[in-house]
Amino acid sequence: MLLAGVGFLLPYNSFITDVDYLHHKFPGTSIVFDMSLTYILVALTAVVLNNATVELLTTHMRITAGYIFALGPLIFIGICDVWLELFTFKQSYAVNLFAVGVVAFGCTVQQSSFYGYTGMLPKRYTQGVMTGESTAGVVISLSRIFTKLLLPDEKGSTIIFFLISISLEFMCFILHLLVRRTHFVQYYTNKALVKNSCRNVSEPSFRYKVHHSTYGEDENTCASTENSMELQSDVTARGTYIRFDVPEFKVKSSWPNFRDMMFHRYLVLRVIWAYMLSISVTYFITLCLFPGLESEIRNCTMGEWLPILIMAVFNLSDFVGKILAAVPYEWRGINLLICSSMRVVFIPLFIMCVYPSGNPTFSHPAWPCIFSLLMGITNGYFGSVPMILASGLVVPEQRELAGNTMTVSYMTGLTLGSAVAYFAYSLASTGHNTCLYPEIYNSSLPPQL
Repeated sequence: MLLAGVGFLLPYNSFITDVDYLHHKFPGTSIVFDMSLTYILVALTAVVLNNATVELLTTHMRITAGYIFALGPLIFIGICDVWLELFTFKQSYAVNLFAVGVVAFGCTVQQSSFYGYTGMLPKRYTQGVMTGESTAGVVISLSRIFTKLLLPDEKGSTIIFFLISISLEFMCFILHLLVRRTHFVQYYTNKALVKNSCRNVSEPSFRYKVHHSTYGEDENTCASTENSMELQSDVTARGTYIRFDVPEFKVKSSWPNFRDMMFHRYLVLRVIWAYMLSISVTYFITLCLFPGLESEIRNCTMGEWLPILIMAVFNLSDFVGKILAAVPYEWRGINLLICSSMRVVFIPLFIMCVYPSGNPTFSHPAWPCIFSLLMGITNGYFGSVPMILASGLVVPEQRELAGNTMTVSYMTGLTLGSAVAYFAYSLASTGHNTCLYPEIYNSSLPPQL
């Protein structure tokens, strides 16, 4: 499950973490901000669509489609744009944004589905997925640092960087196919689906259909399959009999109507609304600053290494915060919301790292690293705890829906934060030419440029 979290955030991190290559390829543009906003807008659409179809498409089908949408753009950009350089400046800019959009759709469907998926498992597995999100950032940041150190050539290091990302994503996909077949996962998912879908989902060794002798009762009555002896005694007391010879493909399933779907979502929202607001506020504040504004904090001495270092510090501290989320503590929803809102103090602190332009209030490179460290720890903790606790507040048959609903709130916060980040870019963009020595300011640019 940790590698599942790696799998659905690794592609996007691969596009934005090579910020030095993006600044070199698209100088003077807001490429990182455009990528972030594109990702968020498409992701919000995808998570709403996924939440609407959670009862119609299987979890495995949605996750598999997400991996395909994530792997395709990584391979295409790595080969056609970075290696072969087949596109002009404008074409490359548009192609990269389109690729980020495709990745956003696939990865968000994965993400929303995985949170619903792990919501059916014991809650520590949800914490594993949340930790995997930070692990993706850590792995990609370290990958970019090492490829840049070992290969001075910008193009060569970026090709190796994309190759590592593609290999990791493919490994996560293969492991998902293996894990979903385990008896452990099948036991918990079948247990939730039997109660939720009113279909005859059972352990592989049992194929049965319950027939009621009372005509007035509903045809789609659900039955539990955890213990065949308990099932036998229960249905006998109700005047029913069981056929074990019914082929699985003949069992009919009924899709819920729109009214039932909305009513189920209302029941879930009424229980977890404070946790939804908490995670939304947490990621709203984070996306106001990361990756957009943080990628624009540069220093005459450190050059393009500073934003890479700041992002690495954030990803490492975010990882630590998600580990701390495993410490058992039963937060109330209102308390979580208050603590998440207090993180708003990071917005003025980071703005003072780039404003006033030319002579920011916090000009030393240590300041943004410290702020990024604190923001990462709090983001990891308060971004994980609401997701972990929310699924446990509802009955088992509503946990997949609760996980999907929490992801909708999560993506709403990301969308609003990314929109606000464009205002921060207007502050940071005016300070690009403050260094007296361009060759020091941007060490990734060749001397002839």
